[in-house]
Amino acid sequence: MTPFRTARPTAATTLAVCAALATLVAAAPAPAAPAAPAARQDGPRPLPAVTPRAETATLYDDEQGGNANADDPAIWRDPAAPDDSLVIATAKEGGLRVYGLDARLVQSLPAPSAPGPDDAPGRFNNVDLVHGLRLSPGRTADLAVTSDRGHDRLRIHRIDPSRPGGPLTDVTDPAAPRVFSADQDEVNEQTTAYGLATWTDRRSGRSYALASRRNRTSVALLELLPTRSGTVTYRKVRSLDLPSAFRLPDGTSWTPCGEPGELPQVEGMVVDPADGTLYAGQEDVGIWRMPADLRGKPVLVDRVREYGVPGTYDEESEECAPGKDPGFGGTRLSADVEGLTLLPERNGDRYLLASSQGDDTFAAYARRTGRENGTGRENGTVPVYAGGFRVTAASATLDGAEVCDGAAVLNEPLGSRYPGGLLVVQDGSAAPAQDEREATGFKFVDLRKVRGALGLTGAGGRTGAEEVTE
Repeated sequence: MTPFRTARPTAATTLAVCAALATLVAAAPAPAAPAAPAARQDGPRPLPAVTPRAETATLYDDEQGGNANADDPAIWRDPAAPDDSLVIATAKEGGLRVYGLDARLVQSLPAPSAPGPDDAPGRFNNVDLVHGLRLSPGRTADLAVTSDRGHDRLRIHRIDPSRPGGPLTDVTDPAAPRVFSADQDEVNEQTTAYGLATWTDRRSGRSYALASRRNRTSVALLELLPTRSGTVTYRKVRSLDLPSAFRLPDGTSWTPCGEPGELPQVEGMVVDPADGTLYAGQEDVGIWRMPADLRGKPVLVDRVREYGVPGTYDEESEECAPGKDPGFGGTRLSADVEGLTLLPERNGDRYLLASSQGDDTFAAYARRTGRENGTGRENGTVPVYAGGFRVTAASATLDGAEVCDGAAVLNEPLGSRYPGGLLVVQDGSAAPAQDEREATGFKFVDLRKVRGALGLTGAGGRTGAEEVTE
């Protein structure tokens, strides 16, 4: 959703940013009983800039371009040959794209066709990876799991870099169920599987996908299940609905403005495998923390600046006109909150990258384990703000990242190109544009630049972190 924008000629005018390192482990107050609003800042905080090293070829969301629209990346490391590692990315109706570390195309897979002439076509929204799923006795595989928004299903591809036809092979079981919809008519309404994150429970060894629902607040937990024929299906374990209305400190109730009938959806999600914590970005609200098994109570650990701002939807412009800001929002994120990705450090610290769409910045929070942050409380229970950054142009021909929907980070050596790790961010406004065509792509950023911009030490530490008090 893009609640408070004055014009939207194309989706590429949506502001966005991709990344923020975050410690989202706090006993922050739930929206039903929030603390007093934090101090607001008068304008965007000046942040350091990092530049990309490479970019993928531009995708165009029109008939000539195959309706391809870059959205969400995942990074797969080849343990035998790190230089041959891959970036797997969604292109919505354009299907999946697989890139090498040089950002050149390795493989392109189409999205499934529409089942009928009046039905929605396949549309790959988000992607994440599962490592070492046991497909049969003695046989495991790494998988790319994708949310197919068009068909309300998950799509599963096996990753095999030695395969002659390309590293990805579709192993989705033909009988795999719809995630949320009861029938095709409901699928065509497109309140379907949207955001996605994967998780392998270290206690049981079982692997799951968590899928959010477009234009709704629902998140579903789906267990991935291999079949005897070598395909992969899934079953819904349970689901959870986040709030759509919020009680403000002044006693009033607030619902984010949007098109009538649409609720504040979740897209960006990631699970911390160390403790099974899910972080979910409700786009117009903020970032939630909850157990990945969806059994516990969600906690809103940071809010967007627009939290609590009333709005009036205008049908002609398809935009929301904002009212007076009551001052209950956060200070670091501007709606929408989009792609989330987790950066683990070698010393056990973990960082969350969260997209702050509304101001093209990267808010940074840190989560550390087993040490104190100077407040007398362990960092494992307090979100700590750790700075931020922007992705800006490296040259006249290599632009930065704007209108970013998704991000992925890997803090492992990736051969000679990225020995210090890699950050991949979606660029929703790739330049130069062609005749006002909607142009998108992905930018590859040396992770050492990001860590430097955030002041991280070689051992993964951080000084000057700021406790989140909202």
